[in-house]
Amino acid sequence: MEKVLQWGNALRVGNALQWRTCCSWGMHCDTTARRMAAKVHGQGGFKFQNWAKTYGSSPELYFQPTSVEEIREILDMARQRNKRVKVVGGGHSPSDIACTDDFMIQMGKMNKVLKVDKEKQQVTVEGGIFLSDLNVELSKHGLALANLGAVSEVAAAGVIGTGTHNTGIKHGILPTQVVGLSLLTASGDILECSESINADIFQAARLHLGCLGVVLTVTFQCVPQFHLHEVTFPSTLTEVLNHLDDHLKRSQYFRFLWFPHSENVTVIYQDPTNKPPSSSANWFWDYAVGYYLLEFLLWISTFVPSLVCWINRFFFWLLFSSRVENINVSYKIFNYECRFKQHVQDWAIPIEKTKEALLELKAALENNPKMVAHYPVEVRFARADEIWLSPCFQRDSCYMNIIMYRPYGKNVPRLNYWLTYEGIMKKYGGRPHWAKAHSCTRKDFEKMYPAFPKFCSVRDKLDPTGMFLNTYLEKVFY
Repeated sequence: MEKVLQWGNALRVGNALQWRTCCSWGMHCDTTARRMAAKVHGQGGFKFQNWAKTYGSSPELYFQPTSVEEIREILDMARQRNKRVKVVGGGHSPSDIACTDDFMIQMGKMNKVLKVDKEKQQVTVEGGIFLSDLNVELSKHGLALANLGAVSEVAAAGVIGTGTHNTGIKHGILPTQVVGLSLLTASGDILECSESINADIFQAARLHLGCLGVVLTVTFQCVPQFHLHEVTFPSTLTEVLNHLDDHLKRSQYFRFLWFPHSENVTVIYQDPTNKPPSSSANWFWDYAVGYYLLEFLLWISTFVPSLVCWINRFFFWLLFSSRVENINVSYKIFNYECRFKQHVQDWAIPIEKTKEALLELKAALENNPKMVAHYPVEVRFARADEIWLSPCFQRDSCYMNIIMYRPYGKNVPRLNYWLTYEGIMKKYGGRPHWAKAHSCTRKDFEKMYPAFPKFCSVRDKLDPTGMFLNTYLEKVFY
């Protein structure tokens, strides 16, 4: 039995206390509990689309399991029928990372808070819980996550799987808040992982790309609940880039928005405060103007592309040219509505390359009048970490997010802009956000990530037959 323990003892999960997997890599032992597992039924004819409706697929069978036993049975079925399996959460990733034509597992019914440890300020949750629900539950216990992305309608397992991030040079990407997790592998093993147990798997699984197994539980390190004071004010690209270090020191969660085809910038400071909630939000300006009018004008610009330059300047003047302040509980400030559908790219470059890269992108747009770019280019920052496939692996980073909206669902020409941006990002040592569309292949990732071979080694051992691969991941690993 010594071989059984080489990746750690299997974890007993939930009510399944009567069984424990006792398998080496290629073998699985039937147990009483497994034979008693309820039959699961997949739904045929289901069509999956991501939130932006830019990618989709038609899985042969779509499952919504309610227990570990049911997931085991799905994996058994996939193994017997030689099918691949993809797990999906909120479907927000603007790429095909969650798409499959075989079996799809939606984890929304495995969404419980399993344990809150107030002394350690840690919470253990099932992988399918949405952060929007977790935020509310944590607030009841006087806790919060130290950082969040723009969207919380995303599953805990998916957030860490793609390396979700926000901003704050003292803060890492969201997976850096993970202190433990449990993983159901292709062979049926359940592995408990942390820095002290199965440490190599832990470093891989904190940003797992959905290719190591099914993440059953996640333990997050939390902080005491806090409020944020958000201050938004206008500036110029020259000023922000020339005083970037000052801005980074001045605000804990600093980011800025650049409006392409102009010098206009909106600076956003977010910092903890003891002041009571207050807001200067206005429905008319946020929706009637900032949503409906913008979408209509961008739709018009699909026929007259030169209008984009005017639209960017006009909306900066209309909505972003004055100082605005908001105070609220942290997650309500971190989160904001993405409005209508969009294409996005988001790469992380070494923080010291921020000015050069952004000025080169600005010059590229100025030198190519037919190439237009929607506002904003969102610029955020994150601390270095040791997670193998983190875009911030061993370096403080600047994330530079570009966007092209799809007004009324209409696609807009973006290829030249996309390729120009990718070329600049690669030139300055960039690494793409895993959830978003990019053109990189394994050769690129081998150059970008020093620990890429380590991740591949773990993946090969956990999933030697490629059960959890799809078209997106084949480009990553082959």
